[in-house]
Amino acid sequence: MPLPDEDHTGTRIAHHRKRAGLTQRGLSQKIPYSYSLLTQVESGHKSASPDLVAAVARALHIDVTALTGQPYVTELQQDRLAELIRPIREALDLYDLGADPEITPRSTDRLQAAADHLCAQIRAAKLHDAARALPGLVAEITTAAHRTPSTDLWAALTSTYRTAHDVSVKLGYYDLSTVALDRMAWAAERASDPLLSAVRQYMRALVYFREGEYVIGQRLISSGQDILGQAPRTRERHAVTGQLHLGASIIAARAGDGEGVAAHLSEAADYADQIGDAQNVHWLSFGSTNVAVHAVSANIEMRQYGAALRHAADVALPDDWAVSRAAHFYVDQARAQMEAGRGEAALKSIIRARRLAPQQTRYHPGARETVRGLVHMSRRTPDTLDHLAAWVGL
Repeated sequence: MPLPDEDHTGTRIAHHRKRAGLTQRGLSQKIPYSYSLLTQVESGHKSASPDLVAAVARALHIDVTALTGQPYVTELQQDRLAELIRPIREALDLYDLGADPEITPRSTDRLQAAADHLCAQIRAAKLHDAARALPGLVAEITTAAHRTPSTDLWAALTSTYRTAHDVSVKLGYYDLSTVALDRMAWAAERASDPLLSAVRQYMRALVYFREGEYVIGQRLISSGQDILGQAPRTRERHAVTGQLHLGASIIAARAGDGEGVAAHLSEAADYADQIGDAQNVHWLSFGSTNVAVHAVSANIEMRQYGAALRHAADVALPDDWAVSRAAHFYVDQARAQMEAGRGEAALKSIIRARRLAPQQTRYHPGARETVRGLVHMSRRTPDTLDHLAAWVGL
């Protein structure tokens, strides 16, 4: 059965629903969403929220990517990003071959600095630059770590695998992101750093969150917290612990556990009060701003859009906050504004996200669905919105 010509998340839901032999009403009875909403999503008159997509995927026993349709191949080719994925795949695949005799690695300090620079590029949403440099650096650090194993080199390699995961997720290559997480576990074990292993569990939890497997996600968060018990009580450990609570708050929100959301946000806020803003702790940016932003996201996941906007109004992003995270906040805010009927404000938020991080916003499923929803809200599509819709590939 071919997919319909008008290819968006709603039509993919309809396609896979029909393949499963379900009517719209039959599917609506298997998910915590109304028949009316499902029909509007399938017709394209309402955006498909990430939580609805995850619920449908679970009900139909398919992967979320079958419904989201990522990666956006045409746009990736236009941005010359698709051609960078294969070298990353190869670099991740050659991890167990030992040292490459053709490579003469730089010093450990310079390799650590290069790995940190890649993290900084991701935080600045410079996806093309990071993706281009990543394969060569992975190969170089892998060779160095095999020749002269050290905690510093294995930690640097763990960092590059984390970058590979980030690039893969932001461009929609979720299968590759899973491989990167496996390699991250392999390198973190050799670094013998429980904080690295705990961060990896946090990232695995977000994978299952995206797929709608909230119980597994919660178990992975708990596993990360158990691993942290092996680490000394340092500022870094507190930062990772706080971040785990933030991840747990979003999983609890998607699962409809309001009390769990409040408890995890409160724990995270306590850690933020203790240590202040902890920038660049194992690629995290934990602190009071991150807690406030997660409160917005959690309310959106619970479909409490008024509360989300009230929290958003209190958020003051620092000037030096990571561009990638700031852009994500504005995409979230745009979704809440659209759902609250504030179309003009939502458009401004999406444009702000685009100005901050154009590549990230172009491939962000939430941005794409919000723009689609705004198009259907508008009786007459403004030129700015029309241009934005074409830019994301609608």
